[in-house]
Amino acid sequence: MAKNFVSNKDETAVMFKNPFLEKLSRIHWSVPLFMYVPVTLFFLYRSVFVLHLGILLIVGFYIGGIIMWTFTEYILHRFVFHAHFPGKLGARISFIVHGVHHDYPKDSKRLVMVPSISIPLAVVFYALFYTVLGPLYSAPAFAGLVTGYLMYDMTHYAIHHYNTQNPFWLSLKQHHSLHHYSESHKGYGVSTKLWDHVFRTMFRKTKEAKQDSMI
Repeated sequence: MAKNFVSNKDETAVMFKNPFLEKLSRIHWSVPLFMYVPVTLFFLYRSVFVLHLGILLIVGFYIGGIIMWTFTEYILHRFVFHAHFPGKLGARISFIVHGVHHDYPKDSKRLVMVPSISIPLAVVFYALFYTVLGPLYSAPAFAGLVTGYLMYDMTHYAIHHYNTQNPFWLSLKQHHSLHHYSESHKGYGVSTKLWDHVFRTMFRKTKEAKQDSMI
């Protein structure tokens, strides 16, 4: 298998000469949990005790929000993270957005979204949900979306840094491994393979069956 990374160790590359910007580009994997678990609990609390929604409505919109995130995850990964922007500036942006992760796939400080990206995304999606679903149903749906995001971030970190024998997690690990080390134009799903099946970006069956031990 061709080597298409710079380092497969837990080390990093300096992206910015400015120390402040460089610090902002790195994050401990636990930070999203401290930031967004309270957000999820707040909107679930609001759904039950403030908006007085029925349990079936809450569960339905919550699950819908999770599914919405998995679709968002796929679209962002495929069409934004793997976009090839033109020119030297474009190449620089591509490297900052996602290229650095493919060059240093085990860099533990660049495996989850930094707040400078996740917060604007959260604001945009809440505004979208509020506009489309209204003040009632946007609360449980947004709680589900944030839960889906946390599942994505934690899964991404785990499949790069933890070994597992659980068939489900091992399957996701192998899927993401093939994306990194074999065919980066396929396998854009991280927390689920669902949308790779839907949009036909799955790996060939013969390759998918092979376990890659590099992650």
